[in-house]
Amino acid sequence: MGRAVTLIRSSSLSDVAEYAYAATAPAGSRLIFLAGACPLNEDGSTAAVGDYAGQAAKAVENMQTALADSGASLQDVISTRVLVASSRQQDLGIAWEVVRASFGDHDVPSTLMGVTVLGYEDQLVEIEAIAAVLDS
Repeated sequence: MGRAVTLIRSSSLSDVAEYAYAATAPAGSRLIFLAGACPLNEDGSTAAVGDYAGQAAKAVENMQTALADSGASLQDVISTRVLVASSRQQDLGIAWEVVRASFGDHDVPSTLMGVTVLGYEDQLVEIEAIAAVLDS
């Protein structure tokens, strides 16, 4: 089955960004809107307390589970928003590198944001995503 997501690159914009600048999905594709993936363990506790990279990895893992339960994978994601509870660019970069590496060559359009606080105790990272799939 083919993929619904087409990444769009612009030769008119900087190539410094580690993601495509836009993405499309064809008419007839099914869009999947994921709630923010949090770094929570099955028992509801926060994973990797104090560790931006560890929380990003757990959030990606949980996002992959939600995608799989929806009939999709990371390769079907059309965009992400990565929220990091920090005002330090270094902390945002640590979380971003984990998220970016998880997608490999599928470098979807993304927004990386520093925020004041996230919803769960000791939570440092959350990842929102939208995916698109072609159902048979």
